[in-house]
Amino acid sequence: MLRIRWELLLMAIVCWHRGHTDNHDTKQSLGHVTVVVVGGTGDLARKYLWQGFFQLYADQVGKGHTFSFYGGGLSPNDKGTPMLFGILKELACPPELSAERCALVKEQFLHLSQYHQLKTSEDYEKLSQLIKQQVGQEGIVEAGRLFYLSVPAFAYADIAEKINNTCRPPPGAWLRVVLEKPFGHDFFSAQSLDKKLSGQLKEEEMYRIDHYLGKQVVSKILPFRKENKKLLDPIWNKHHIERIEIVLKETLDAKGRIQFYDQYGVIRDVLQNHLTEVMTLMLMNLPENPSNSKEILQNKLHFLASLQHVDNRNAVVGQYQAYNGEVQEELNKTKDYFSLTPTFAGVVIHVDNAQYEGIPIFMTSGKALDERVAYARVVFKSDVFCVQDPNNVQCKSKQIIFYLGHGDLQYPAILVSKNLFKPDLVNSGDWKEVAEHKDVNVLGLPLSDYYIQTPVVPREAYCELISHVFFGRKDCFISAEGLLASWAFWTPLLESLTRVFPRVYPGGVANGNLLNFHSRGNQVAFSHEAVVNVINPGAEDNFQVMQGKYRSSEMVSAWAQELVERLASDLLLAAEEAIHEGGQFHLALSGGSSPVALLHALALNLYTFPWRNTHIWQVDERCVPHTESGSNFRSIHDLLLQHIRIPYFNIHPMPVHLTQRLCVEEDGGPALYEKEIKKHVNASSFHYILLGVGQDGHTASLFQETKLESNEERLVTLSDSPIKPHQRMSLTFTAINRARRVGVLIMGKSKHELVSQLSRIKGESSKYPITKVQPKSGTLIWYIDYDALLG
Repeated sequence: MLRIRWELLLMAIVCWHRGHTDNHDTKQSLGHVTVVVVGGTGDLARKYLWQGFFQLYADQVGKGHTFSFYGGGLSPNDKGTPMLFGILKELACPPELSAERCALVKEQFLHLSQYHQLKTSEDYEKLSQLIKQQVGQEGIVEAGRLFYLSVPAFAYADIAEKINNTCRPPPGAWLRVVLEKPFGHDFFSAQSLDKKLSGQLKEEEMYRIDHYLGKQVVSKILPFRKENKKLLDPIWNKHHIERIEIVLKETLDAKGRIQFYDQYGVIRDVLQNHLTEVMTLMLMNLPENPSNSKEILQNKLHFLASLQHVDNRNAVVGQYQAYNGEVQEELNKTKDYFSLTPTFAGVVIHVDNAQYEGIPIFMTSGKALDERVAYARVVFKSDVFCVQDPNNVQCKSKQIIFYLGHGDLQYPAILVSKNLFKPDLVNSGDWKEVAEHKDVNVLGLPLSDYYIQTPVVPREAYCELISHVFFGRKDCFISAEGLLASWAFWTPLLESLTRVFPRVYPGGVANGNLLNFHSRGNQVAFSHEAVVNVINPGAEDNFQVMQGKYRSSEMVSAWAQELVERLASDLLLAAEEAIHEGGQFHLALSGGSSPVALLHALALNLYTFPWRNTHIWQVDERCVPHTESGSNFRSIHDLLLQHIRIPYFNIHPMPVHLTQRLCVEEDGGPALYEKEIKKHVNASSFHYILLGVGQDGHTASLFQETKLESNEERLVTLSDSPIKPHQRMSLTFTAINRARRVGVLIMGKSKHELVSQLSRIKGESSKYPITKVQPKSGTLIWYIDYDALLG
């Protein structure tokens, strides 16, 4: 074989062209590198990968390495070869090469490339033998093998096994395997994929690629922060930052990619990876060494761990109007099929640390929008009030923009508004300051109001990342820990959206303000009512709230989210009614898992609910200190009280911890709580008591075996639970049945059998304490979700 010898000859020619041969001999080879693109004739390889490897070769030729390139595929060689060379002949010349040199380099690149069928283990074994034969004939040391897997993710594990078993390089040479996203569908699938791959490849051998990390502006976020640390440190915090926006808008639709896209949607396709990486680079702690991959990983993990939980209350989703028809056509679905896959998403994220607490991070992406643009911007608070001349630079918004390209500006750039500071240049060799400004505005300001930095030579993201793989720069790729941490953050939101109908939007400029959204408290919602809706669910998919009768009392039923929202709304009406009548609203909440979702919903209404006039009481409490996680009061505090503005004196925890003892009869805890109730609650009649029901039928902490004292007028009692902690304090049925309204919340498929049993019981049953809840002059309402009602 003469392929490598030809390359050595080319190296000499290139050096002569550079004018280096006058004083230096041709560099000795640093070893041979084999590049294998598995899926080498596919769409990604055609559009980006081969151009990236051609750029790598053009950069490295004459610097000591020799190369060979293989396009691998399932097709036999006689079919794959012409396909591969049809792609390679269309490769564009790198801008830094002269036409003469480019022709020479491209000719040699084609000479060093060939197609090889890669279908079976034997095929990979033959490839390995071919590489050894080529290197052996030329007497050159093998430096390493680079496999780029441009194939669907389901094939990764099988290919990794073949590489591991048959195609590893000899000792002393490196192996680098590049993996394209998606890396799983959620946390559990990503964990499973990682386990399979780690059984075949070492972590240092895997390069999980996110092409956004190859974008020149994204790769300069950390260096920009590091270079301008003294200027940024005083203002990079909650006292100065008003909001952060991370945006990727596309004008294209998903047509032609529906088979993939309908499984993933916009959150998995864009937010979980690209935009999360940008956010992390913007807000993570700065590493001491920006090229130290281990330190960067640890700082990323620390930041991801500080993100507050997100679910469908923190997001809005949409779907462009033509999408469902494209799904029906490309996936052969019937005309009555409706996909719930979102093509647009807006999420508001908060960070739970002292530096960024309270700063909303607006993250959004969508298809079929009005323009193609991507950017991340930090908007700072303004402390200037301009009495005159609002066009003065000091009166304008203060912002830093990491502009990834397209849009009005067209080129990638870092922009700093001039009323902030003049930034130091990121890298004087590769970046430059822009002195001439086009007559365009970028996010509210004319270009002349910004300091602008941009790359001297724009380079495509895949070219950058392929170069980083070659040099083994792990800091530019996704680690297994970072991947799982990102999925752990996004999976709860994805799970909570499975039954949410996305808002339908027409697409393009016709969207108008239909997709605008706002954040109020912890609730995210569209700012305007929808005017388009093509989804008409059938009777079996009715998501509306239903009303009826259950055990001769009123019943409200819906899916869990809608049911909790209805209950929160009913509580608000009850509060307004009580306050209008007497100035106060007395609400008693039970413990356990039943009210958790409701407490979340109530916390979101921190502005609309009349908390200042509301008193929070406990229906029952476990005999543990209020500071412990098992305390019902601790749960109410963590989920509700710490998020709302309620007077301290309006909070009434049960006194289970007196004289440094827990629920000792001699301490008189029940009598103390009863005295407090009689002091504040008119006629000891709560306006609203919310109960749950255990699978054994107990409610509050009143169990089947609970023995109440002979004095039936007692409002509070100590009880024994069959499960730990055994000691409890609870309102009695006397207190519960005096309430004006009693709500019983039952949710989940695990409660279906209980709901069925209770529906058959008439009147009271000693086996099921909940049947003793019969308000004397008040109203009993059952709130039962569809899972509990229908099973």
